[in-house]
Amino acid sequence: MKKILLILCAAALTAGCANEAEKKAQAQLEEARKAYELGRYETAKQLLDSLHARYPKAFDARKAGQALERQVEQDIQRRRLVTLDSLLAVRQREVDSLLPRYTFEKDAEYQNVGNYFWPTQTVEKNLHRSHLRFQTDETGKTSLTSIYCGSSFIHHTGVKVTAPDGSFAETPPSKDSYQTRNNGEKIEKADYKQEEDGGVTAFLIRQSGKTIRLTFTGGERTYTTTMQPADLQAAEAIHRLGELLNSITRIKKEQEAARLKIEFIRRKAERQNATDATSPAD
Repeated sequence: MKKILLILCAAALTAGCANEAEKKAQAQLEEARKAYELGRYETAKQLLDSLHARYPKAFDARKAGQALERQVEQDIQRRRLVTLDSLLAVRQREVDSLLPRYTFEKDAEYQNVGNYFWPTQTVEKNLHRSHLRFQTDETGKTSLTSIYCGSSFIHHTGVKVTAPDGSFAETPPSKDSYQTRNNGEKIEKADYKQEEDGGVTAFLIRQSGKTIRLTFTGGERTYTTTMQPADLQAAEAIHRLGELLNSITRIKKEQEAARLKIEFIRRKAERQNATDATSPAD
């Protein structure tokens, strides 16, 4: 008999503790809901995280908290989309105002993405000239090409640019270079992605208006010439456009991520609702 009474007392005590935990959890849930309604999303998320940690056996409150968490996250992503849409419109207007100043080239048969050049650096205007050419594609990926033209090959793999004060920047060896001939003229080209140009483009932008010495390096011999002011202008103009186009690309990726998150939460909620509908009532 005493054993039965002890069991009943223990059960009553456990139930009482469970009811007390549920009450406290419900109170915290309500606090989180009020924070959500006031747009204080981070506060709401923190309260809900705390609820799950502090009251692991408050099943009703935790279930309701999970539903509220989905609402909070959906609202966060929807608001983010509004902000991103606004920012994209601003960036697109900036790009649209600049594009008429650039030359666009795209071979529809071979290219999915076209490239922008500064007008003074189109191929037909720079035949038989050793120089640096700058470009950016439609997604904002910028690159630098060193072009050498001469009577004999020097087999260059990089370039060095030097300012009047002796400061300089130099590319690492190019990962993409090739050579050709045209009516006896030897032509070499080496490409460098923006993040692989050794800071040459950034250096040239800082040296705007100065006389820059350009040296083709890494081959059997070097070749040095002076950069034309138009080429320095091209470096700055292409960098500016590339930054804007890259910003647009990032915004669009963030928009897609937000939309996917909203769709994921929606489907998760549908699955939970379907599970609840088929579960036997208490």
